Amino acid sequence: MSLMVNAIRIGMTRGWTMFRHLMTTADGLGNTVFWNGVPLGYLVLNRNTEIEGVPFSLATLALPGLIGLAITASAYGPAYYIAAEREDGTLLRTKAAPYGIVAYVTGVLVMATLETMVSVLVLLVPGIILFDGLVLPDAIGWLTLVAVTVLALMATLPVGVIIGSVVKSPRLIGGVGLLVIGGMTILSGIFIPLQAFPGWLQVVAQAFPPYWAAMGMRSVFLPDAVVAGEIGQSWRTLEMFGVLGAWAIVGALVAPVVLRRMARRATGSSVEANRQQALQRM
Repeated sequence: MSLMVNAIRIGMTRGWTMFRHLMTTADGLGNTVFWNGVPLGYLVLNRNTEIEGVPFSLATLALPGLIGLAITASAYGPAYYIAAEREDGTLLRTKAAPYGIVAYVTGVLVMATLETMVSVLVLLVPGIILFDGLVLPDAIGWLTLVAVTVLALMATLPVGVIIGSVVKSPRLIGGVGLLVIGGMTILSGIFIPLQAFPGWLQVVAQAFPPYWAAMGMRSVFLPDAVVAGEIGQSWRTLEMFGVLGAWAIVGALVAPVVLRRMARRATGSSVEANRQQALQRM
């Protein structure tokens, strides 16, 4: 077994262990349920709110987009973990092992992926039970669901790796993450149709993965009649896969370069300096 393959295997095991620990601690499980339960609770409270001209409730129309947003928000996990563990020296210790960075990043990505799947289930299962009008996918729908989920993860997880490699403090990522997720929520068309925004802002929104991931989920779980409210009155499946695929390719090319540069700069003195800064803030 090559060192690279062994590192990936170790990373996958580490990712599963981190995920299992997260899901078996009160803080970890509560955090996951809370951040997905709040928007779900909002939809439950508004499940009877009708939208003019559409025979479906706000909750039914918004839930698939919210699932797409939960998938693209998975970038927040790697960004936070990499920044935090660079600061406390974990990343420096990992770098000392053969292909240690490969094992480390593999573990972070596996954990983020599994945590995202839990978020999807927290939103989807109650939504199917509580909200009328959602369509259970057929065989093609399930294939589309898997394809959109995989591509959306591939498009956004590298972004998290890049952010975590560039931003020095995990505290900055916490604040920036909330702003970014809030912005993505507005521009994804979940609660406000994209057509309500100026033309230039519509173009900006369509350049990023959240809009397409949200629309992909709408194409899976909403009836075809709803497509009349989309831009171009079409699900634009080819464009969706094209944008998500482009982000995945660019991320796969750029993230390793940025990560390697960050890892080379990680030294004992830099870790100690970060530790001292953290103590001063405390």
